[in-house]
Amino acid sequence: MPFDGRLLGGVSVLSAVIDAGSFARAGDALGITASGVSRAIARLEARVGVRLLDRTTRSVRLTDEGRRFYERVRPSLASIEEAASEAVGSASIVRGRLRANVDPLFSRVVLAGKLGGFVERYPELALELITRSEIGDLVGEGIDVAVRFGEPANSSLIARKLTVTRVLTVAAPVYLKKHGRPKHPNDLVQHACLQFRDPATGRPFQWEFHQGRKVLPVDPPSRLLMSDANTLYAECVAGTAITQVVALGVRELLASGRLVDLFPDWPGETFPLYALYPSRRHQPAKVSAFVEFVREAVR
Repeated sequence: MPFDGRLLGGVSVLSAVIDAGSFARAGDALGITASGVSRAIARLEARVGVRLLDRTTRSVRLTDEGRRFYERVRPSLASIEEAASEAVGSASIVRGRLRANVDPLFSRVVLAGKLGGFVERYPELALELITRSEIGDLVGEGIDVAVRFGEPANSSLIARKLTVTRVLTVAAPVYLKKHGRPKHPNDLVQHACLQFRDPATGRPFQWEFHQGRKVLPVDPPSRLLMSDANTLYAECVAGTAITQVVALGVRELLASGRLVDLFPDWPGETFPLYALYPSRRHQPAKVSAFVEFVREAVR
């Protein structure tokens, strides 16, 4: 017998009648009329092909066939109610498995070392952190949330901006000692530069310098194009060349003096960080908790 939604609806009405003891009280519990209850029971009986209830003016009771039928379906109704309760709880209780797709650079320089504290905070949560440059198909891969730098290219996803970070042009002291420090962004055409490949386009990120309303594009010479931020940072620290980075990724390197911000008087260019969701509706508590954790880590 093929399943349809009307069958489940009819069983729910039958359960209400049994619990309430009459069509009228079952109708009150369900928010429908007694005649509506009667029609639902009649449709269910026609669907299963047997009479389920004996009705009198004073009482309603299960027939033998109805009792056997109800004893079979009652455990399923209980399972449905339990599943519904668990689903309701997921909106307010942080639990279950959370799959998060995170930019590798952000994971390394911001989240690493803090993830243990996050899962300790929520004992019923298991976190699966996926780090890769491409965002991929969140729905098809069962990803709950993604964290990415840059303006979202996929308009089907729901995006929430978490913060913005400055774009810095940096070099190592050893490079500056050997080649001199550029005094103006236009001087970069006389220097070796490292470029980073935009994973969304496959092309190098464009270099721009912002000072108030002034925007200065620069096309630096480069013989090194990289898609791995860790390698790019290591080469820059080693004195290979000048590069552009996001401030979030180099805070410790700047503080320790291993890298130098070359143009602090051009501070206007920023890069956003977004949380991306497959859907806006009924966001589970585990997703909200992870996004708040990311915001705390950034701060």
